[in-house]
Amino acid sequence: MSGLHWILIAVLVVAAGAVRSEASREPDTGDPVVGGQPQEVEDVFVPEPGDFLVESFVENLEVPWDLDFLPDGRALVTERPGRIRLIVDGRLADEPYAVVDTAAIGEGGLMGLAVHPDYPEQPYVYIMYTYRVGTDLFNKVVRLRDTGGTAKQDRIIAERIPGHRVHDGGRIAFGPDGMLYVCTGDVGRAGIAQDIENPGGKILRYTPEGGVPGANPFSDSPVYSYGHRNPQGLAWHPDTGDLFSSEHGPSGEFGLFGSDSINVIRKGGNYGWPVVLGAVDIKPYEDPVVFWPKATPPAGMIFSRGDLYVTSLRGEALIRISFRHKNGSYEAESIQRLFATDWYRGEYGRLRHVTTGPDGNLYVLTSNRDGRGTPREGDDKILRLRYRK
Repeated sequence: MSGLHWILIAVLVVAAGAVRSEASREPDTGDPVVGGQPQEVEDVFVPEPGDFLVESFVENLEVPWDLDFLPDGRALVTERPGRIRLIVDGRLADEPYAVVDTAAIGEGGLMGLAVHPDYPEQPYVYIMYTYRVGTDLFNKVVRLRDTGGTAKQDRIIAERIPGHRVHDGGRIAFGPDGMLYVCTGDVGRAGIAQDIENPGGKILRYTPEGGVPGANPFSDSPVYSYGHRNPQGLAWHPDTGDLFSSEHGPSGEFGLFGSDSINVIRKGGNYGWPVVLGAVDIKPYEDPVVFWPKATPPAGMIFSRGDLYVTSLRGEALIRISFRHKNGSYEAESIQRLFATDWYRGEYGRLRHVTTGPDGNLYVLTSNRDGRGTPREGDDKILRLRYRK
């Protein structure tokens, strides 16, 4: 190989390293640039939505965080202090399905849960939780093997993900591609969200065995997207297969509050935190599809009958968003805050997650015993929202 060839290779290597270094370093741009709302519609309050009949499915849970149904109709729900509970025929089993040694501190503890898409042929359940090493907090994702009425740890999928009293992310879910997606927060250290070498402030993607998929955007890295403050929900559009995520905005950082969002997640996308917030149209950052300057903050979510349903914690609403999809982009056509009478007052209090059951109805977790809510009778509970037709 000629000397000229070696010089060209060296230049390319240096350039690639510079690009990666630029994406990896913590930003020093000062306060975030705050943009506006991409949606043109206003939120509408619907205190008594006529299309649902609300029932209590399970009561007296302790800070439930995630819920998933097994193909045989059984359900699993995580409780933040460290228990996975089993529900059979609408009845909560007396003994836990599994107990996890977790550090349930602040927003940390036992959080996300996902069932292997090929269950029961692959009898695995995945969870994400906070744990302690000395005085330090971390998060990990582990795989459990279902044994019927209980489960035992099978393998570690990911560990030493940054953890803290706040901003742990925690949602996990399998996508249509069969890969496991993991939400991680910035753990109160905003700069790490822009560092692609750090797993905090990201959406990560793994194989079901814990490997890095070859199609991930950064070589040998589980990072799928970055620039996230505290992503809390994952949902795939039923027609396009596009991934949506909910995100908590600042609660005092840089003197800012609110600025919560719904994002459409693109592979390798940078979602801006802590450089930008809202719709700013500044490259290389991805603008949200919905942005609320006033604190909402959105949590778990699911698409059902074409609409996106998003739970809201402080907003105490089940938010229903209808989207128009055209030329690869999305526009919110309507935003309804169900069961809410104003911005911070709802019929059922704080709502953590929503999913669909095998009956096609919606199941919603309350989170009124998490230290930030006002418990109602029977809290915390799983509500079943039956479609009237």
